[in-house]
Amino acid sequence: MKLRKVTAASAVVLALAVTATACGSSDDKDSGSSGGGKKIAIGIKFDQPGIGQKTPQGYTGFDVDVAKYVAKKLGYDEDQIQWKEAKSADRETMLQRGDVQFIAASYSITPEREEKVDFAGPYLLAHQDVLVRADDDSIKSPADLNSKKLCSVTGSTSAQNVRDKLAPKANLLKYPTYSACLTGLQNKAVDALTTDDSILAGYASQDQFKGKFKLGGLKMTNENYGIGVKKGSDLKDKINKALEEMVADGSWEKAVQANFGPANYQYEPAPKIGDVKS
Repeated sequence: MKLRKVTAASAVVLALAVTATACGSSDDKDSGSSGGGKKIAIGIKFDQPGIGQKTPQGYTGFDVDVAKYVAKKLGYDEDQIQWKEAKSADRETMLQRGDVQFIAASYSITPEREEKVDFAGPYLLAHQDVLVRADDDSIKSPADLNSKKLCSVTGSTSAQNVRDKLAPKANLLKYPTYSACLTGLQNKAVDALTTDDSILAGYASQDQFKGKFKLGGLKMTNENYGIGVKKGSDLKDKINKALEEMVADGSWEKAVQANFGPANYQYEPAPKIGDVKS
């Protein structure tokens, strides 16, 4: 009898241990949509200084600051965030698969993307622009790019768009990275680099480039940065509320100045939620 009692007790303890382990495993994997879980997975860029960059010290950039603020409003502390790299070509798939709860990664709102995912925001209105040397005053309009050496990153359509629509005689040079373009710009191998002004400002704000470049202020396109969520997710409204609060309490302005200030970025005021500029 005594042996049977011990065996029964052991079975109960074992059952409780298995249950506790199962519960712990569930909690560890829970990335609930309203802050109820232990972790939240957020997609950002890992290679865009000033926007989203992975460094030995952690993650930095305007999108990172926005994502942290939103996560906090959703009930997550910074140490509960799982950062995941959201490359441009992978963003919709990451959201559709549930790899991340939301993406803040210089993610322009477009009709084509809205067919696949939902967007909160916009939270920043950027424009396609050019970056030139600080002492170069020869480029004051898109037409001035004709016959200029315009740097394009391999795989990007920004420079091609300029030549197709605004400066047909621009001389396109393709470099592997934006950093290579900046080195070429510094060495006068190229005359200008083009992409979103926010991205250009982020690169120009790096310590090694401070004071060497300036934005042209051409505003060739409107790029409405939004936070992507899975189609039909209830996170959209919650994130919109968080973005409104970020603007209202001054955190948005602080984040812009901290990440883009050194490049003298003439940024637009915080856009109103739902106001997507065409």
